Amino acid sequence: MRFDVTDLRLFVSVAEAASITHGAAAANMALGAASARIRGMEEVAGVALLDRERLGVPLTPAGRALLQHSRIVLQQLGRMRSELDEFAHGLRGQVRLFSNTNALVEFLPAALSEYLMKNPGVNVDLQEHLSDHIVRSVAEGVADIGIVAGSVDVASLETFPFREDRLVAVVPRDHALAGRRRISFSLMLDYDFIGLSDGAALQDFLAGHAMRVGRRLRLRVQLRSFDGVCRMVESRTGVAVVPASAAKRLRRIMAIKIIPLEDAWALRRLTICVRSMGDLPAHAARLVEHLRQA
Repeated sequence: MRFDVTDLRLFVSVAEAASITHGAAAANMALGAASARIRGMEEVAGVALLDRERLGVPLTPAGRALLQHSRIVLQQLGRMRSELDEFAHGLRGQVRLFSNTNALVEFLPAALSEYLMKNPGVNVDLQEHLSDHIVRSVAEGVADIGIVAGSVDVASLETFPFREDRLVAVVPRDHALAGRRRISFSLMLDYDFIGLSDGAALQDFLAGHAMRVGRRLRLRVQLRSFDGVCRMVESRTGVAVVPASAAKRLRRIMAIKIIPLEDAWALRRLTICVRSMGDLPAHAARLVEHLRQA
């Protein structure tokens, strides 16, 4: 069975787009040529890789297996080129780092700034995702490094402790809840919420916990930063849930009250995860070590 690199790149593009048309465009290939290549791959494999449906081309079980192996092969080729570049031109590499909201906003900016200053030839592709998506992405080779909340299953990955933080309630100082020493998330759902913008991993996380108790967040305003969220809380527009590290920093300059959440999931042990340190290129392994020590 023989597939070349162009076949694998095309197949990954088609699989991620769930469309031969869009996959061909992403791979800079004519539609006819792309369709012929996919058919050729299926003939060589002796099994269908895609289900041709009216609204797309979802993967068959064999296609999902090929997608995982294709990503691994392409990632290894990229790492090979990166390692060779270290000898030829000085380090030129890229690390794809997926992180949850908490680590991305509160802990990574300073740590990454120091790393990038020490490694001017390396670029970091930093993306925000939910922790379960990050684990899958690292396991499948889509991401080199992940930073996730400790509540997800990372048994298949190599892991290292990163930070520990807690989600807390934030309310105006004169709010009806301000006198409480602790509070449950379900009680907060009786009030208007200030949240992060759609797509923020923490916002999706909180919305999921609201759904688990049969409720919905009553979102009045959504903003892009914890600073903006807490500023709206200070103005008595609503209540919010943010990391304790952000809340303590902003309490110094805003009239807000921090109330610990009593829910078990509020404690966030942040974990670095990789498929294998031994498989990472040198510059990515250095980033892991830097994050562990930062």
